[in-house]
Amino acid sequence: MKLFKNYLKIFSALMMLFLTSCSDYLDTEPITEEATSLNNGIVIEDAANAESRMNAVYGTFGSGYWQLDFLLAGDGQSDNAYMGADNPAIFQYETYEMLSTNSQMKGDWNDIYNNINKCNIVINYVNQATDLSTTRKNEMIGEASLIRALNHFQAVQLWGDCPIAKEAIFQISSENFEEAFDALFPARKPVAEVYAQIIADCLVAIENAPDASNKFKANKMAANALLAKVYATMPNPDWAKVNQYCDVVIGGGYTLLPTFDHLFDSAHEGNAESIWEVNGDGWSSPIGAWNTFMFLGTDWKKFNAPSHTLVEAFANNGDTQRLASTVTRANVTWSDNYWASANYPFAYKMRDTNGNQNFYIARLADVLLLKAEALVSTGDVSGAMSLVYQVRARAGIASISASSQSDAVDKVLEERLMELAFEGDRWFDLKRMGKAIQLLSQQKDGNGNVLPFASNINQNRLLWPIPQDKLDANALLTQNPGY
Repeated sequence: MKLFKNYLKIFSALMMLFLTSCSDYLDTEPITEEATSLNNGIVIEDAANAESRMNAVYGTFGSGYWQLDFLLAGDGQSDNAYMGADNPAIFQYETYEMLSTNSQMKGDWNDIYNNINKCNIVINYVNQATDLSTTRKNEMIGEASLIRALNHFQAVQLWGDCPIAKEAIFQISSENFEEAFDALFPARKPVAEVYAQIIADCLVAIENAPDASNKFKANKMAANALLAKVYATMPNPDWAKVNQYCDVVIGGGYTLLPTFDHLFDSAHEGNAESIWEVNGDGWSSPIGAWNTFMFLGTDWKKFNAPSHTLVEAFANNGDTQRLASTVTRANVTWSDNYWASANYPFAYKMRDTNGNQNFYIARLADVLLLKAEALVSTGDVSGAMSLVYQVRARAGIASISASSQSDAVDKVLEERLMELAFEGDRWFDLKRMGKAIQLLSQQKDGNGNVLPFASNINQNRLLWPIPQDKLDANALLTQNPGY
């Protein structure tokens, strides 16, 4: 490694004469951004430039990962959706046959780390702005830290050990060589270190981010909600911390909307249940919500067709309200092994096709059910079922009881299935609760037959491969087992 660093040091000095993009020559995107002509190392000159950089951070929610692949990963490769559409790379998500050369997965890696890099620019350089108040600088650092945490959280859940990106590199010199090397040639960090960084960033956000009144911004209460999920997901979950941060959110003045459909009809944005939502604001904005076209319509077979597992869960619970808001149907010109062409189902939560569709990063029902999971895990079955009933009561369906701790885990998991379908949670829920292999290996088609690819799921396939192009460009990266 020392020889490798020395070689790079000589090489980078030469490249400084010709470099137009730090990321191009070693294909290390998205750790670095295109190099710019800096004025004495100034990246963010003034308040206007700082706000522009902050807008770019929020614009990352218009990326392919957050607009589409987050939902393909969270729902399409789980048991509440059949992937559909016509992209062979995406079929690998569903059949648990992901290749390290998968172009869609490579794009997900690039998106996530590009998103992180935009956060790093603000975190690293906003204090350079000459006419920006200290309060606003700290607020921006809090916002960017939470969005960085969110993206690192996606990365560690998808790939396990993964790089921690904290530096935005614009120029390489002898003074910053060590930092530049680590950014250009990142090593995978152990999962525990990644989670420690995520937690640290969330705590920065709790200290500095805007208050909870602006639900379209990365805010303090959203940081509490993310911390609750992080502590539930990390190895050896800390259920006391999950309870602690859930309680902060639950005590934060949020209420469940009386009508479930109002969460998704685009007429109740920033509602009383919303903790943090991404604001689709039309085609001329940084976040023109194009993803609805991927899930809704009758002109071609869409992504994330509702599964029989999902539809049967609604039916078995008499849950007509959430079914109507989650699944819509239309006659189509195709048929498949899942559904007949008449009355074919489509995911319906993403339904506004004018670019204005919002989607939730955190909402109260999610946090209530997360606390229920924590209570179950610590033996408080009745307390958990009480929280589950709060969510069910809004849907107008009966309370339920659990006969044992394991039964309560199943009940909480099914409630999350019905409440949060097509919000990008199911795959991560199944993994977190230790149910992924058991349930995904039993997925069935429309005729009740176990799907042929269901047998592909195993412990190795709970993580994605490191993209091959990243391995080829960086000798410090290693591949996940089984790939």
